[in-house]
Amino acid sequence: MNSVATDVTQERLVVTEIPGPKSLALHERRKNAVSAGVGATFPVYIERAKGAILVDVDGNHIVDLGGGIGVNTIGHSDDAVVEAAFEQAQRFTHTLFTVTGYESYVRLCELLAQHTPGTFAKKSVLLNSGAEAVENAVKIARKFTGRPGVAVIDHGYHGRTNLTMSMNFKAMPYNLGFGPFAGDVHHAPNSYPLHDKLSGAEAAARTISWLDKRAGATDLACLVVEPIQGEGGFIVPADGYLPALQKWCNDNGIVYVSDEVQSGIMRTGAYYASEHFGLVPDLVTTAKGVGGGFVIAAVTGRAEIMDASHVGGLGGTFGGNPMSAAAAVQIFEEIEKRDLLGEAQRVGRVLGGALRELQKKHNVIGEVRGIGAMQAIEFTEPGTDTPISDIVPFISAYAMKKGLLLLSAGTYGNVLRFLPAVVTSDELLLDAVAIIDEALSAR
Repeated sequence: MNSVATDVTQERLVVTEIPGPKSLALHERRKNAVSAGVGATFPVYIERAKGAILVDVDGNHIVDLGGGIGVNTIGHSDDAVVEAAFEQAQRFTHTLFTVTGYESYVRLCELLAQHTPGTFAKKSVLLNSGAEAVENAVKIARKFTGRPGVAVIDHGYHGRTNLTMSMNFKAMPYNLGFGPFAGDVHHAPNSYPLHDKLSGAEAAARTISWLDKRAGATDLACLVVEPIQGEGGFIVPADGYLPALQKWCNDNGIVYVSDEVQSGIMRTGAYYASEHFGLVPDLVTTAKGVGGGFVIAAVTGRAEIMDASHVGGLGGTFGGNPMSAAAAVQIFEEIEKRDLLGEAQRVGRVLGGALRELQKKHNVIGEVRGIGAMQAIEFTEPGTDTPISDIVPFISAYAMKKGLLLLSAGTYGNVLRFLPAVVTSDELLLDAVAIIDEALSAR
């Protein structure tokens, strides 16, 4: 099978102003046809993509350090992944697994059991999106424990469904005006070392005390935590924080759920970010990078918890679509075949190192943080931890005109987050940091 993206050279190339005339024309069409509630970070429209490069309709080659918000971890239009999905599409495109099954669904569940933390017996259910995975994890935990309560921590993001909106920390733009929201959701303080200055033990004691007093451990079905918070600003908790939360959950019969929608599947240089913290969650949610652009998600966990649901209680029409499942199985094969975990670690060394050098030059960079190909810089007033909110939009706009796509994050909008494909070359990573340097100097 020949790919239309095979001619995409891995270089930044600006041939028109960005956005160019064709993108601007498409954007005008969009305004008349697409709901205004669907955001448009940049009025730029993509024609094809490969590896780390997006090619817009005007022919500009844009370096993508957002990766479809963490989806294209393996790179855009990976040959082996596309081929696997194409071959499956030639056989059949849909049956509904709960009516008549197929091997790729089963194989993916086997791979998820093998690669999520823990050596105990595990099972999975395949779904469509990260939010759907989180919602099903809560549903499963409630069924298993017979309890109603759901606990989350501050600055977390879990989705846009009614329940997951209720679990989010940030109202705008995800929640505002969409209530009433689901009940029995309890928000507790998190570990945010740059701002709270607490050790992992101190932060955990604060979180646990709050949940004990305000929620009551015996009413909680689950605690849902991103090991590295995504939309919240790639917050890496203090050492010991997450293991202390897990121990408290284990001691109190609470299901510990690791929300790895953004941080899972080789993003951090491990299959799951939980591994960096010594976590063995009861349930893990997976999405984004597991499909490489094909729509798929999962909940994986202890077999006795996953089997608590009655027959027919889990599933959905498109969950575990055969083309998406085939693509996901191939991604696991490519990770091993091409040492993509090592490539994620390389990206972390190169990009993280360059960003730390940049921090020495610009005193508005309050912190560089992250693990593997999940890096971020937070902007603060020099010598303080007071957020600066106007820098990120300026840098993002400046970078796009130069052919570099960057994403914002953080509760205060003061974080630049980097989710490059693990196949991004050192040259492209360093070129990107040089553009950010230019933008900061031009500000």
